[in-house]
Formats: sequence, C-alpha cells, structure tokens
Amino acid sequence: MTTKTFTVPTIHCGHCTMTIERELKDLPGVREVKATLDSRSVTVAWEPPASWEKIEALLTEIGYAPA
Repeated sequence: MTTKTFTVPTIHCGHCTMTIERELKDLPGVREVKATLDSRSVTVAWEPPASWEKIEALLTEIGYAPA
C-alpha cells in the first residue's frame, strides 16, 4: 500500500474536507483518506487499481488540485 500526504490550497472549510474524503473513498483501491482543514492537506493510502495519477485527476476534476 502506498501513502502520500500533499497540500491542497483550495481547502477552505469543513465542507471541502468532507467532499474530498467522500469522493476519494469512492475511487477503487483507495483505502484511507484524511483531509485536514488546518494544514490544508490530504493524506491518502491506496493500492492498485488506484494510482497517484488517478487521485490527482479526481481531485483536479472536483476543484481541489494538489499543489
């Protein structure tokens, strides 16, 4: 399993964190997601078929592109 934490500067509220967590949890292969408002960061643990490219594309699509 791969785990990565990255910055998402467009996180501004609790609704943002809930949206990110809900959307990423639906991506096949994603095992854990934790979006944090204070640090504007997201930690994701995944395994195939998920990939960093798929996670980044989904975040960008929903308006939360990682920095």
